[in-house]
Amino acid sequence: MSTSLLPTSPFEQPTRRPVQPAILHALGPRPQFDGIRNGRIGQDIPVPRRDSDTPEVSHSAVDISPSYLVGRRVLARHGVAAELVQAKSLDPIEFHFRAPVHLLVVCERAVRREGDTFVEGLPRSTLRDLSRKLTFVPAGYEYHEWQVPRVLTSLTYFYFDPGRLSVQDEPAFAQMPLTPRLFFENEALSCTARKLRTLIENPESNTQRYFEALCIVLVCEVMDVTGGASGVKSPVRGGLAAWQQRIVTDYIEENLAEQISLATLAGLVRLSAHYFCRAFKQSFRIPPHHYHSSRRIEHAKMLLAKPTTSVTEIGMSLGFSTTSSFTAAFRKATGQTPTAYRRSLI
Repeated sequence: MSTSLLPTSPFEQPTRRPVQPAILHALGPRPQFDGIRNGRIGQDIPVPRRDSDTPEVSHSAVDISPSYLVGRRVLARHGVAAELVQAKSLDPIEFHFRAPVHLLVVCERAVRREGDTFVEGLPRSTLRDLSRKLTFVPAGYEYHEWQVPRVLTSLTYFYFDPGRLSVQDEPAFAQMPLTPRLFFENEALSCTARKLRTLIENPESNTQRYFEALCIVLVCEVMDVTGGASGVKSPVRGGLAAWQQRIVTDYIEENLAEQISLATLAGLVRLSAHYFCRAFKQSFRIPPHHYHSSRRIEHAKMLLAKPTTSVTEIGMSLGFSTTSSFTAAFRKATGQTPTAYRRSLI
């Protein structure tokens, strides 16, 4: 399965045609994005006429197969398209994308019985609970995922055309090297994405200007997370460079529940496993597997502060096979059981 590019380039301004009310087209596996798609998923209805400078958007979206398993709505403006995808059944489903536009995937709700996700340049992930996770795919990179869902999947896709985006006081996407990210969390990005999703679900008369403003915010946040300017730290002598530290720690944070091999981490920063282990310990004062374990426990502490989540659920979400193994690891690190720690917070 592959993503075919339509004759017009992504987000390209078409030849001017006589002004007429925009009619929403049925969205197939490769939808054409044209203004606002509102109403119920799968329902085509007229929408208000666009301003004269609003481009019609036509590009290859994420290819979803079988396409009839989902409903899709979209809102597009000035080089950015936001698409809401809602699954209609729990049948196996597949996603594929490669195009000259950047893609941000926001998982509102997604839990799979089995499946895996691949982003070019990163190791595959078989993470089961994808809810509230974000994935960024730079232009030209391949993205592929298949899953057997446990719940009805709800996603939002954001497409950015690097040739048409320009944000004041920020480098253009076209001039900035962006790195792929798989299943990470960022509250600022998620908050902006939720607001944009709400606009697609409940468009109002003032949707256009608000959408544009939120898109500017989203672009800046994406650049900051995936390649924006950041302070450069002086590397520890004999340790990992700042960019290597960032890539490795980000990957560990995004895959706390996974069993991460030393070879995987070393491969991310293009080092041999032996040299990487020495350099990591020089930079962080502890071996990689101890760092991974400590981050799991710190995340568990945050989750234990939420009384609605059981100790068993927390342990499973962090990759522990049983409650007893989670309890043993937590007690070894903190001197308390998870339950005792939770009580101490009251």
